[in-house]
Formats: sequence, structure tokens, C-alpha cells
Amino acid sequence: MGRTARWTWLCLLLTGLSEAADWRAELPAAQRLGSGEFTWFGLRLYTAQLWAAGPVQDWNRPFALELAYHRRLSRDMLVKASLEEMYRLDPVGLTPQRRAAWSQAMQQAFVDVRPGMRITGLYMPGQGCRFYVDGKLSRVIADADFARAFFAIWLDPRARDQQLRQRLLEGVP
Repeated sequence: MGRTARWTWLCLLLTGLSEAADWRAELPAAQRLGSGEFTWFGLRLYTAQLWAAGPVQDWNRPFALELAYHRRLSRDMLVKASLEEMYRLDPVGLTPQRRAAWSQAMQQAFVDVRPGMRITGLYMPGQGCRFYVDGKLSRVIADADFARAFFAIWLDPRARDQQLRQRLLEGVP
């Protein structure tokens, strides 16, 4: 194998490794804590799975929330629904400036989804979060307030879907 061929092979190998890496590389000891379905008016929209390095979800440690979609949903719908829930949970904290910044960040992180697609959010305490679309890094949002508000949609005691929250946190099948 010539020198050029070796370099080409090495570059392809490194490219393949970086594409294969996903959120699990950031949280290698992750165990699934729980999972559940989210339905809306009887339509199954997604299956959620919560992953953490320990036996419980802790806001002081990294964790991942993976959503596997069962229906087509637009990026705009995902952003709008997320902002509405963030506002419902903390209307004072979601100022107009934050709303605009967070909307733009989610527009860049999310995509139009179709059945079978996955979006995984990796919560990084004190730093923010990272979003992966089908295992590939889509966006890093270096805003700890955003990260806490976003993941609260599923994990806050006032989460809209209490059954899903319980299944995620307690591993209830």
C-alpha cells in the first residue's frame, strides 16, 4: 500500500469513527432508567427513553433523553410545543429575549422528523446540552438555563404527562 493510499485509508477510518460516535461516547456508563410512550389524542407520537450513568436521574450529573418518533412532525411544531411547555412550567423565566434565543437554538438543533427518526438530548449540568439527530451531533447549546428548562418538560414534577414522567424516572414498564 502506497503512502497516499495509507493516508486516504486513515482519513476514511477517522471520518467513519467520528460519524459513528454519538451521545453514548459522552456518557459511556449509561443505563436505561425507564421508557414510555407519549400519545396525543390517541396518536402515538414518540417513545421516550431516559439514560443515566447511575441508578437515578440527577440534575447534577449528565443524562440523556432519547425520543424515537412514530409520526411525521415538523421542526416548527417541535419548537413551538417545546416553547409552550417551557413557558407553562416557568412563565416568568421565559422572557421574550430568551424565547427568541431559545427558539432559534432549537430551530438549528431540530429537524422535520418522520417515523423511525431519533432525537437525543444530552444534558450537561452547568454547561447546557447537546442534541443528536439519528446519532449525529446536530447542535450544542451552551446555556445551562435552557437545558434545565428543556428537560423539565419531561422530568419536572409538574410535567404535563405524569405517567410518562413516572415511567422515565422509575423504570415502570
